[in-house]
Amino acid sequence: MRFKMLKRILYLFIALVLPILSFGNDRTQMLFAKGNACYAKAQYKEALTAYQQILDEGYQSAAVYFNMGNASFKSDDIPSALLYYEKAHKLSPGDEDINFNIRFANLKTTDKIDEAPEFFLANWWKALILSFSVNTLSVSSILLVLLGSGVLIIYFFTNSVSIKKASFYCSITLFFLGLITIFIAGMQLNYFNGHRQAIIFSSSVTVKNGPVEKSANVFVLHDGTKVTILDTSNGWMKIRIGNGNEGWIKNSDVKEI
Repeated sequence: MRFKMLKRILYLFIALVLPILSFGNDRTQMLFAKGNACYAKAQYKEALTAYQQILDEGYQSAAVYFNMGNASFKSDDIPSALLYYEKAHKLSPGDEDINFNIRFANLKTTDKIDEAPEFFLANWWKALILSFSVNTLSVSSILLVLLGSGVLIIYFFTNSVSIKKASFYCSITLFFLGLITIFIAGMQLNYFNGHRQAIIFSSSVTVKNGPVEKSANVFVLHDGTKVTILDTSNGWMKIRIGNGNEGWIKNSDVKEI
């Protein structure tokens, strides 16, 4: 009876975890390999086409967007490179290679905007929730909950008092850690949902103080600059840049991350 119970748990573990860990179907892997091969041959347009086909199949990953960013950067398309790097960042915010490439690509942009300082606790919290990807947090939470369940089964089936006590506290700890990872994953999703951002694609954009053409000019931005979306109205978008300045631009001037 105990063996059958453990066997069922193992099957459940495999059924839940393997789909999450798998990269995708054979066609997705083939397209990814094709894109990588084209990139290695400096065929960046063809590489982007292969990667885009992966997205068209409904599959997204930080690796795909990261490679698209690299191919765009090699093609001297800095706005597209930053767009794809930022999309990769949303899926894997703690990846140092992605973060480095974002910083490096920003060196190629015209606008050098100093970020407004944030309270240190806000910076600490942001760094915490963006330390891992949602996929990593999801897999970790499932593993922790499954391990906690497995240890709890030991608690119910063992006759040893010491093992019973150890397994009980161990399972509680594992469940607690699983809940923490789920909480952090939820906070990360809320963060990105609450921080809509976009990359400017027009070579030069005059930011207005209102959502109409006749509004006064406030400042000028150039392609590759990242903006935070605050509001939209009749084809216009209210944006904020890193230093806190705000204004309105046309929706057609940007692509949302």
